[in-house]
Amino acid sequence: MKISCRLFMHPLRFLCSLLLVFCSSAPATQNYRVALPGYQYSFPRDYFNHPEFQTEWWYYTGNLQTADGHRFGFELTFFRQAVARDPAHHTAWDVEDLYLAHLALSDLTASNFYHVERTNRAGPSIAGVDEAAQRIWNGNWQIQWKDSDQSLQAVSEKFDLQFSLHPEKAPVINGENGVSQKAEGPGRASHYISLTRLATTGLITVHGKSFSVSGLAWMDHEFFTHQLTPEQAGWDWMSLQLEDHSELMLFHIRRKDGTIDPFSAGTYVDAQGHTLHLRESDFVLQPVGDTWKSPTSGASYPVHWKISVAKLGIELEARTPLDSQELAGDSRIAPTYWEGAIDLNGTRSGSAIVGSGYLEMTGYAKGCCPDLACRNVVHVRLLPPPPKSIMA
Repeated sequence: MKISCRLFMHPLRFLCSLLLVFCSSAPATQNYRVALPGYQYSFPRDYFNHPEFQTEWWYYTGNLQTADGHRFGFELTFFRQAVARDPAHHTAWDVEDLYLAHLALSDLTASNFYHVERTNRAGPSIAGVDEAAQRIWNGNWQIQWKDSDQSLQAVSEKFDLQFSLHPEKAPVINGENGVSQKAEGPGRASHYISLTRLATTGLITVHGKSFSVSGLAWMDHEFFTHQLTPEQAGWDWMSLQLEDHSELMLFHIRRKDGTIDPFSAGTYVDAQGHTLHLRESDFVLQPVGDTWKSPTSGASYPVHWKISVAKLGIELEARTPLDSQELAGDSRIAPTYWEGAIDLNGTRSGSAIVGSGYLEMTGYAKGCCPDLACRNVVHVRLLPPPPKSIMA
């Protein structure tokens, strides 16, 4: 999830900087459906596009390694942001939606971090989501479904990813009554789906050298219309995959006065796939001292966390093997935030337990939608296609 600078929960995974037009050009939210209790989920339909909602994203992260222990983390995210819904304009080149994508690779063993961003309109098959074809894509970055399995492909100048992903559990519906509430009031929520344990195999190629890898990935999919409130300043979000085959998703929404918003929440998934909703009072996410200061943005990020879920007997510490996993936006399209791999060590009911996961931190960099006044501004920049050498 991401706040003032991500589109709204995981990515606002980006709205304050996402889309360059004046506030009056932003689409009226009354033209879109809002996330309300009682939504009837159906799969595979709800893995794909929901154009009746204003904002939507698909978010993949994972921890992978080679047979000899070379470790990697990755992130691939696809975003759809509605721009207009005018029935009088409906050609292939009319901009009804913008599609943003982020791609990142953490070479944890070599201590290198790479990231790339991309923004496109749909155009004639340039970017989009197609339920009939079971495909999500932006240029040559794509997710292709086949039944419940997925293949992931992303090609960039410095690194390529080619993965097969197999779900070990059924999809999880986060929140209560079909919605993940983010603030007070009807519709200030998202419909939020997760695949919390994706067995992943494939190839990572870095500067022409290929690595055969395996491990676990996580997929989040959210769709919604209303955004957060001006009092909410940023968030800290974690996906945690434990060796006992259970998972946790936890997020804190930070308020400007320094308190934690009561709409912070989480989900626990046991080894059999049964879920438990967690409210803000059910868990602790607490930075415990170590920080990393970005030489690019000047932001200081807490990179050592204590995690406690007393009702589950879980006590964990989360540390990152690579401090420098900040995605510093190199254009006005993308915000600056930290997203990276973490290692987990601790106990469950007194017995030692380990795991891995991903941590996302937003709202730490200055100038990142500081008061959310820009949350209704849509910045539009249509990028040219990438060079033919990386368009395969």
